[in-house]
Amino acid sequence: MAEVQSPITSPSSDKPLDTRTRDAIANGLVDLLKPAVEEIDERVSCVRDGQVELRQQIDCLAEELRKITECEQNPVDLEPYVKKLNTSRRRVTLVNNILQNVQERLNKLHNSVSKETARRKSMLDPVTPVPPN
Repeated sequence: MAEVQSPITSPSSDKPLDTRTRDAIANGLVDLLKPAVEEIDERVSCVRDGQVELRQQIDCLAEELRKITECEQNPVDLEPYVKKLNTSRRRVTLVNNILQNVQERLNKLHNSVSKETARRKSMLDPVTPVPPN
């Protein structure tokens, strides 16, 4: 079944919006969403950096626990703790992968917003003639 597209109309009347009004609304939405997308992107990046640091610290701690176990005369059973650390490390890696996917999506959205903004600005700006040489 084919989708029928109706013209965008003003909320207060059934008259279609003119191109400038639609462009103004679109630009307003882009201007409204762009800072939020950039802020989310920045925060996701910070969280990813924290996740990487946490994963490195877990690896270091697990290695230290293994060394302690090897050096002790009466070894303490640290294996359950090492397993917990490895489980935590896997979870951190999973969260990091999810955050990476989110950041990639945000980057694509940001690029789309930038392209659309540039396209709309080029449509609104009058074409300046190139002077002959």
